[in-house]
Amino acid sequence: MTAPASAHRAASGWNYPPACCHGDIEHGECQAIPEKSVKENGGGWSIVLEPGDHRKVTHHNRYFVPYGSEIPSSDGNYHICLHPTEEHENCFFVPPGEM
Repeated sequence: MTAPASAHRAASGWNYPPACCHGDIEHGECQAIPEKSVKENGGGWSIVLEPGDHRKVTHHNRYFVPYGSEIPSSDGNYHICLHPTEEHENCFFVPPGEM
C-alpha cells in the first residue's frame, strides 16, 4: 500500500519536473512504463506502448526520442510523459545506468 502522491510525483516517490507533468499520480501524463517497451535504435530510444502500458494510451503508439533528449530517472525505471495527447511524448526518463 502506498501513500497518495502529490502532483508531479512518481509512484516510487521522486518528483517529475513541473514542465513534464500536468496532474497527479492518478490523472497526470507521467508514468513508469515497462522496460520491454523501450529499445535503443538508430541514435535514440524507440518506445512502443500498448493500452495498459500507460494510463493515457488507448491504442498502439510508437515514439522516438533522440539520444541527449532523455532525462535520468531517479528510481531505476523508464518513465514517459504524454502531453497534450497520447501521440505526443513530452518527457522521457531513463535509468541512469542505461544512459
